Amino acid sequence: MNNKHVAVFAFPFYSHLMPLLNLVLKLAHADPNTSFSFIGTRKSNANQFPKPHIPNNIKAYSITDGVPEGHPLENHPLERMNFFLKTGVDNLQKGIQLAEADTKKRVTCIIADAFVTSSLLVAQTLNVPWIAFWPPASCTLSLFYFYNELIRQHFANHAGNTTLDCLPGLSKLRVEDIPENLFFVGEKETVFSRELVSLSRVLPQAKAVVMNFFEELDPPLFVQDMRSKLKSLLYISKSVVYVCFGTIVAPPQHELAAVAEALEQSGFPFLWPLEEDLRGLLPSGFVERTNMHGKIVPWAPQTRVLAHDSVGVFVTHSGANSVSESVSSGVPMICRPFFADHGVAARMIQDVWEIGVIIEGKVFTTEGLVKSLNLIMVEEEGKKIRDNALKVKKTVQDAARLEGQRDFNTLLELISTS
Repeated sequence: MNNKHVAVFAFPFYSHLMPLLNLVLKLAHADPNTSFSFIGTRKSNANQFPKPHIPNNIKAYSITDGVPEGHPLENHPLERMNFFLKTGVDNLQKGIQLAEADTKKRVTCIIADAFVTSSLLVAQTLNVPWIAFWPPASCTLSLFYFYNELIRQHFANHAGNTTLDCLPGLSKLRVEDIPENLFFVGEKETVFSRELVSLSRVLPQAKAVVMNFFEELDPPLFVQDMRSKLKSLLYISKSVVYVCFGTIVAPPQHELAAVAEALEQSGFPFLWPLEEDLRGLLPSGFVERTNMHGKIVPWAPQTRVLAHDSVGVFVTHSGANSVSESVSSGVPMICRPFFADHGVAARMIQDVWEIGVIIEGKVFTTEGLVKSLNLIMVEEEGKKIRDNALKVKKTVQDAARLEGQRDFNTLLELISTS
């Protein structure tokens, strides 16, 4: 009997869940005799389980989200994150107890979203390997882990357009691209911002750090710098306008109106998944005037949409999942970053990989979006962006076949020998 039992701690929010579950699915299929206990909250698990494609050696266990009963939540994602992170080690240990009691196997390895830093203490208590998973673009790990103190001390009061020239491989980034949480100190400090700063202390203790990205897209100097600081770094890795801003953010009303007006003026065919309650914010008559060349739907299978040959550009918030899916499909992007790692990803898209543009002023205007759409879809200047997007697609496909499989095998070996 195989007694290997991997506990998986999710950061139970939005774009962090799916990449981690996809990794666990791949591991579970590759090692069907090992048990994988996926530990999240009741709400996050309800969105992921049960599903017919999940193998029998993966089972979900729910722990508290930390929100006090009857507490009126504000409409801001950071509030839920702070409540969950406050629950700390005791909450995570309850998840371990549930999993061990049910499987009759003690946990032999922990894989955790790196944002759940207290999972390291659980691993140390159990004396098992701790493997950290980093869902956002790899460049954000460098900001949060290696250089957060340097950034806080030396760039907090710099102008937004100041470049981070001193950071290996990240000299194109600007102060304005850095998530504001990194600058929170004193009264502004939150549980989440403290968690980010603590990464520099906990990640060196990881048996491995698994990246949800492609090494081949990162500047060589950046990769060399990260590999020198971590024990083991593993990468796992038209004509229609596709518009989508993820599940947790939406542009304010005046920007939604600008997007609609730009789509109408440009005349390009478009597909726009938009929740019902936001459609009332669109300009009067917009849906009727554009119904011959545009379609607004409640939801769309984004991966399949981006992979379709007809899609020529993706208007996006530049969230981690959206960027990865767009890159993998060779689709150029028009980025309107909102918060967290969006600004960093958008800067990489525009100035490092050169596969898209950041919307003028980082705010949607009718004129600005029409200009960006024409640039990428029509103009000769945009041909370089379109060509680069296809080159990057081939790069990541090659990486997934070769280097990605090598790194996945290394991760599988770490789990199997724990």
